Amino acid sequence: MSLRARFLSAAVGWFALVAVALTAPALALRERLPDPLATHWGVSGAPDRSMSFDAFLWLQVGVWAVLVGAAVVPCLAGRLSLRRRTARMSTGALLGGGGLFLLGIEAVTLAANLDAPAWWRASPLGWGVPVAVLGLLAGGWLGAVAARPGPDDVPETGAVRRLSLGADQRAVWVSSVHNVALVVVGGSLLAAGAGCAVFALIGGEGVLWSMAGTLILVGLVGLIFSSARVQVTEEGIVIFYGPLRLPRWRIPIKRVERAWSEKLFPSAVGGWGIRGLPGSATVMLRGGECLVLGYVSGGRLAISIDDAENGAALVNTLVARESTGPGAR
Repeated sequence: MSLRARFLSAAVGWFALVAVALTAPALALRERLPDPLATHWGVSGAPDRSMSFDAFLWLQVGVWAVLVGAAVVPCLAGRLSLRRRTARMSTGALLGGGGLFLLGIEAVTLAANLDAPAWWRASPLGWGVPVAVLGLLAGGWLGAVAARPGPDDVPETGAVRRLSLGADQRAVWVSSVHNVALVVVGGSLLAAGAGCAVFALIGGEGVLWSMAGTLILVGLVGLIFSSARVQVTEEGIVIFYGPLRLPRWRIPIKRVERAWSEKLFPSAVGGWGIRGLPGSATVMLRGGECLVLGYVSGGRLAISIDDAENGAALVNTLVARESTGPGAR
């Protein structure tokens, strides 16, 4: 069986498993649930919107079908190469994270509605939403791990380009990239979380604290990873994130086998942000030119950055010096 056939079989099997998990418990508990169900909760923690049981169930399964379709259709159309590890891992993260997130949202909704005499008497969500978000992150990680094994075809890049530096010459390359949309979204979520915290302090219900914590956490993550700066020196490659240049990710030159410039887009790596896992990851803040580092271990790191070709040339120069230096084997 080909790699694509195995991957698609796994995706279809996962779709069926999650679809059953979305429908079976809900149908089993139907007699203990109000109809319509509470499906939205206001800032106060009280339910403020409802939906019929059948509509809610069909919506959950429909959203899941759309997510799986978004992952599978590019594979069928040939627009996503499953022989690229980053593409497989991104698709696996979408399937794993999306499935567990929907299951978490449904579990929270059913638990809040269970044995309620009417939808407006449903219980507050409490910490259910943060738990669902954790399910999203855990599912994404597990999906990426499950999809990682297999080939990783790296495109041919021709001759390795290097800089013409003398033995005593030193060079530094620095470049940066920003994603304005992530700044706006992250700042908005941070402001909304701070607002919820203020309302909670002046006498709001406990659910406001969980909402504030979730919004602030997601907003901070968005702001931190809205920009990146890459610096290449003899000490190695350092990636700085966010306006405070924290956290930092340092990659020693001895870990790198070669570097090149490659055009990559979110559709090819599974979306925006940090995709994949350490050892085979992509930092995608904007589509286009990317600096790609091929590790000695066989993994790779790609980061969308300006002037990537000159950055790759300096990395290759430093790699050559490392391999011919006094400490080379």
